[in-house]
Amino acid sequence: MPEKKISLILKIWRQKNPDQQGKLVTYELSDISSSMSFLEMLDLLNEQLTIKAEEPVAFDNDCREGICGKCGAMVNGTPHGPERETTLCQLHMRHFKDGDTIYIEPFRSVAFPLIKDLVIDRSALDTVIMAGGYISVNAGSAVEANTHPVGRDVAEQAMDSAACIGCGACVAACPNASAMLFTGAKITQLALLPQGQPERKKRAASMVKTMDKLGFGGCTNIGECEKACPKNISITNIARLNHEYMRTILLADEK
Repeated sequence: MPEKKISLILKIWRQKNPDQQGKLVTYELSDISSSMSFLEMLDLLNEQLTIKAEEPVAFDNDCREGICGKCGAMVNGTPHGPERETTLCQLHMRHFKDGDTIYIEPFRSVAFPLIKDLVIDRSALDTVIMAGGYISVNAGSAVEANTHPVGRDVAEQAMDSAACIGCGACVAACPNASAMLFTGAKITQLALLPQGQPERKKRAASMVKTMDKLGFGGCTNIGECEKACPKNISITNIARLNHEYMRTILLADEK
């Protein structure tokens, strides 16, 4: 596709810190290459703001390859922007038209406190993982792989769930700010594999309890989480989470 130059009107959420009130600030940006990524477009804006001795827009990013999950933001009300299965860093400006107005805001959730501008604190997701998203292994030499045979279908399901990068788009898209898709993916990848069995009896209950404590909402099966996920994590993971949770409760009642 030949490179084109476009101009945009950007309405970006600016907020110096969590204690100050934020607002949308309008910027006009021209000479944007259609081959630029969305974050490169923000880099261009920040270069111009720096030259004018203005505060650049703070946004989070690291790998810029759709791996780390740090770059999420709302673009015209959609996490990571209009393209399905795409992180913000992989969204290119060819998907926008010359003269478009783009609204750029941070992910909104009680569990994701805002730090500055588009930067939020996603550490609540790490806390959920630490509540049970681990496995016990014996120290020493690696176990022979054939000791724990795993069927192809099971392995593929586990890998599909493990593709979650913890960006928080599912939380931002959900009207309830639920983290059930994220938590379900983490529980599924371990519940399906033999390595995940030692903690299986308590994992789901521990992670769900932590998720609720951190302020994430409940799931009402709206499905927006699956649509927003850049890694196409299926909501069937939520069904497995519910199964694992009920299994944990029933096992506890039997004791």
